[in-house]
Amino acid sequence: MGFFVKTEKFTSSSQMLLREKRAEVINNHRNWISELQASGVFILSGYIVNKNKEPGGGGLLILEAKDYLTAKKIIENDPMIKNNLVIWDLQEWIPIDGSKPKF
Repeated sequence: MGFFVKTEKFTSSSQMLLREKRAEVINNHRNWISELQASGVFILSGYIVNKNKEPGGGGLLILEAKDYLTAKKIIENDPMIKNNLVIWDLQEWIPIDGSKPKF
């Protein structure tokens, strides 16, 4: 099992959506996270803020999965991705000391 990190930023077109539509997709994202957690998948998700706690830095998701392809299959079901709200990247994170993180 490895740890994978998805980074994301809103697309310019998603920023033009009505606030209600964007909120609906974000709520669906939260529900998706909760369902994965309930099924036993280790996954954390949140947004990135600046020193004044103002959003705009994008989002970060941490996921434990068997391998990259498994992580990618999971991530591709994220409502934020399915609704084209974000530009995203997925990478594996390998601790330099070989330890397993204790989140």
